Amino acid sequence: MAYIGKTPVIGNFQKCDSIAVVNGQAAYTLQVGGTNVSPQSENHMLVSLNGILQAPVDSFTVSGSTLTFASNLVTGDVIDFVMILGNVLDLGVPSDNTVSLAKLTATGTKDATTFLRGDNTFAEAGGGKVLQVVNLSDNTSYTQSGTGTTDCTNYNISITPSSASSKVMIIMSIDHYVADSIGTSDAYARGEAYIRDVTNGTDLANLSDLGYYIGSGGSYEQTLFAIPSRTILHSPNTTSSITYSVRLSAPTSNNISQSTDFIGILMEIGA
Repeated sequence: MAYIGKTPVIGNFQKCDSIAVVNGQAAYTLQVGGTNVSPQSENHMLVSLNGILQAPVDSFTVSGSTLTFASNLVTGDVIDFVMILGNVLDLGVPSDNTVSLAKLTATGTKDATTFLRGDNTFAEAGGGKVLQVVNLSDNTSYTQSGTGTTDCTNYNISITPSSASSKVMIIMSIDHYVADSIGTSDAYARGEAYIRDVTNGTDLANLSDLGYYIGSGGSYEQTLFAIPSRTILHSPNTTSSITYSVRLSAPTSNNISQSTDFIGILMEIGA
């Protein structure tokens, strides 16, 4: 129902703590729960002295948290109560579930991924939070014989960061083999496997670097096998999809570099 005339002021109505009269004193401090309070004006107060309501301004004034009577009180006077009737535009304590995000003055993005900080700003959760995980397993066999490289395309694993400030933790493991292809003495066999940023065409780290020297005399055919695993933290600085994989390399013409049984895990880490 609408009001006829001026809408009543809604405020935080408070009863002040008891005040003991001091003989010959006119000024007293207003407190609620032991904490100083400051009414907006005398007209927002009810003051009872010796059972009689006092007239604002004429019988008392207020400045900040100090209530001053028109004359000094004496022994035997009793301040019955002091009520603060609520300040203009002071809505008091809102009811539960009545304040929406739109009503807050805090700056920043207000949604399910942020929280309200003590400096009245919305921010994402602290750094180090795992935002998403992508994984891939594949047993395709790849071989690089002689000088050159081979991209292991079946090992391609992609992730789309939700923020450009996020980092991507890359965990990769493969079965890696290196052999001497000619089977002669005095040969050095070597093969490498790199964690590769396929999207930008760059090698990020050496996942596996195997090598051995066959030795002298006779004819040899040797194979070196390992199951290397490596974890690196990459900063792609993008919110577009980025793909990682493995690239094989055989530095010399006599070598064979081979991989199989790939496991890859990508984790987006919040900044």
